[in-house]
Amino acid sequence: MNEPQTGTSPEPLDVIAVGSHPDDVEVACGGTLAKLAAAGHRVGIVDLTDGEPTPYSDGPEARMREADAAAEVLGAVARIQLDLPNRRLFDCFEHRIELAKVFRRYRPRIVIGFGDKTPMASPDHFQTMLITDAAVFYSRLTKWDDYFDGLPVHKIQRQLYFRLAIEPMTLAGNPFHILVDIGETLEQKIASMQCYHSQFAHKHAMDERIRAAAVMTGSIAGIAAAEAFAAARPFAAKDLISAVGL
Repeated sequence: MNEPQTGTSPEPLDVIAVGSHPDDVEVACGGTLAKLAAAGHRVGIVDLTDGEPTPYSDGPEARMREADAAAEVLGAVARIQLDLPNRRLFDCFEHRIELAKVFRRYRPRIVIGFGDKTPMASPDHFQTMLITDAAVFYSRLTKWDDYFDGLPVHKIQRQLYFRLAIEPMTLAGNPFHILVDIGETLEQKIASMQCYHSQFAHKHAMDERIRAAAVMTGSIAGIAAAEAFAAARPFAAKDLISAVGL
């Protein structure tokens, strides 16, 4: 499913979710991506690194097979791996440009990515947030064509932040939170995570922890299960009835 990074632009994606490693996106917003795909939206996933090495994996090729299988479970139409350095990922100009080129090539309306640090977990996550923020901005900058392989500028309409399912329920300091009902796709999210045998098979009750986190998040709004997002900037709804879920 990994697509080439050169040549003519493919059919646009509606949504791109950006993670540091294969499995980040599934844990954070797999239920939402599955729901979008089921509704006919074109969903893409970008992994900045291959996530390797890890203790229980057979290497990058095996991890990529797991990632492709997980994307297929969710209904994603593209999975792009940028091959930036795992464990040594830093926000820098070159990494910003590489991700911005993906945005220019696939022209998403919405980008979803990390919204905070993940203490005692990979520092790559916060670096990915910084890289994603910058790439959203770089994607729309004019008079800078030399850096972008001739790809046209593209303005992303909405940027949302996710948090990993096992992290705190909301993003501190951001009042613009949105809950997405994933009652119908929660098991699809769990199934996508189960594709990562190397990452989760040895972790006791991981499925139950992810399921419980979704149920707890959903309970805030009186629904069976949800994923939480925060808007990078507030946006307005044109229809109040639809905006409040009625």
